[in-house]
Amino acid sequence: MAAAAAATLSSSFSKPSSLPFHTHSYSFPTTLPTVPTPPRAAVVKTPLIVYSKNPISDIVSSTESRSGGAWDDEKPREECGVVGIYGDPEASRLCYLALHALQHRGQEGAGIVTVHNNVLQSITGVGLVSDVFNQSKLDQLPGSLAIGHVRYSTAGQSMLKNVQPFVAGYRFGSVGVAHNGNLVNYRTLRTNLEDSGSIFNTTSDTEVVLHLIATSKHRPFILRIVDACEKLEGAYSIVFVTEDKLVAVRDPFGFRPLVMGRRSNGSVVFASETCALDLIEATYEREVYPGEVLVVDKNGIQSLCLMSHPQPKQCIFEHIYFALPNSVVFGRSVYESRRQFGEILATESPVDCDVVIAVPDSGVVAALGYAAKAGVPFQQGLIRSHYVGRTFIEPSQKIRDFGVKLKLSPVRAVLEGKRVVVVDDSIVRGTTSSKIVRLLKEAGAKEVHMRIASPPIIGSCYYGVDTPSSEELISNRMSVEEIRDFIGSDSLAFLPFDSLKRLLGGESPNFCYACFSGNYPVEPRELKVKRVGDFVDDGLNGSLESIDGGWVQANQNQIKLGTGTSTSTSISQ
Repeated sequence: MAAAAAATLSSSFSKPSSLPFHTHSYSFPTTLPTVPTPPRAAVVKTPLIVYSKNPISDIVSSTESRSGGAWDDEKPREECGVVGIYGDPEASRLCYLALHALQHRGQEGAGIVTVHNNVLQSITGVGLVSDVFNQSKLDQLPGSLAIGHVRYSTAGQSMLKNVQPFVAGYRFGSVGVAHNGNLVNYRTLRTNLEDSGSIFNTTSDTEVVLHLIATSKHRPFILRIVDACEKLEGAYSIVFVTEDKLVAVRDPFGFRPLVMGRRSNGSVVFASETCALDLIEATYEREVYPGEVLVVDKNGIQSLCLMSHPQPKQCIFEHIYFALPNSVVFGRSVYESRRQFGEILATESPVDCDVVIAVPDSGVVAALGYAAKAGVPFQQGLIRSHYVGRTFIEPSQKIRDFGVKLKLSPVRAVLEGKRVVVVDDSIVRGTTSSKIVRLLKEAGAKEVHMRIASPPIIGSCYYGVDTPSSEELISNRMSVEEIRDFIGSDSLAFLPFDSLKRLLGGESPNFCYACFSGNYPVEPRELKVKRVGDFVDDGLNGSLESIDGGWVQANQNQIKLGTGTSTSTSISQ
């Protein structure tokens, strides 16, 4: 490994070369608390302490869990969020708060790993961050070094063991890992590792990373990480922790976000979004660059260029739906992006109306942009209940659109007799949109005009987002007019794809649009899509062969182009 050059990174990350690395070093303020480095013998095994909240018997069945998600399941799901903290004596509590800020990125499980006296201690559990952790649990996680994770997945009886961060021991110590993304060559890597004798405890692709680190021939931990990441294909924003280091890695395409900040005491924080930095009063410094490895230890921060990377392909859906509006993602304000999406819809797909409303919460900012541009008042025509759990009991006398009515309540005073524009972030299957239109008309709306702040979704995502199979995506099967007829609206318009790219300007080539175009930056060679009606479940038991029972081979033509997709963007009745 080349010697580290003492230099400061410029604001734009130059294209890194392959090994040997270009390295950069930062120095911490002298006040920064550090984790002491233990004296090493030839082999050091770091003890592990692992706790798990919620025994398997406490986990609800898959059908029970899904029954409450009739509305939420219509939207694509961000798989998870990650946090890493170095050099703060209250690392676990700060990690807990940061995970709370990232709760929108995953609600099914949460975990924290800390380092204390060179011991990696882990607590994971099923549910929201506040369900998994309390004062007593956090007291069991002392130390100034921590990583955390929130995840989304379908429920299942083996779900608990798939909750991250994962902790494992190997020849020279122990490592904890939290991963946001998805590896498109997971099956090949896992098969090769199993053929070499590796034994897997989960069905998560993240465990592959641990095995690759453990089996690397390199001695230094950082080179083991680099060696492992060079074998990975797909999306990964990862934080690692050892007994004395915090490491952040982002894939060469930069699919998923990962940012770095610093608190006033000098402690370093990594997180999936800047909203997590805001809550714990950390100042945003910059992104972890695509293809970069950042190593934080008692000597400061060292930057390694993982490998030569192509043009970045950052997920555009972070700005459309996943990220919170108060976050800065990929260097852009999410709020401003969504407001401008609404303005474009008002300019390019105008309609005579009396009021503009939003499908809360993700449609609100775009609706504000639409209303301001159109000169029409924005009002709260739909009120969202934030107190509906994942399960509920429906009366024996069936209520039509029960799942949507539980979560969205129309305001008749706003809607009655009005021509209404309703702005939503996306349409996936179309079933929820049809229920919303019916709900608004039942509340007295004279006309309902749907405006969607994204282009039509025609392809599944393979880079860390849970989307339905291509067969279920309504825009992959129907024209805009057919969708309008299906959902029952008086008119329907999507954000034009070309207008989206024009808005992004010179940054446009740096984004991934695979869900809109069917063109994938990293070809999913092990092409799998969900069966109709199924959701991703990385909590399956059994061998790799048994996992195949939950998947079907995708139509290769759908990867080349989104078949059955209309090029029109606006239809009025």
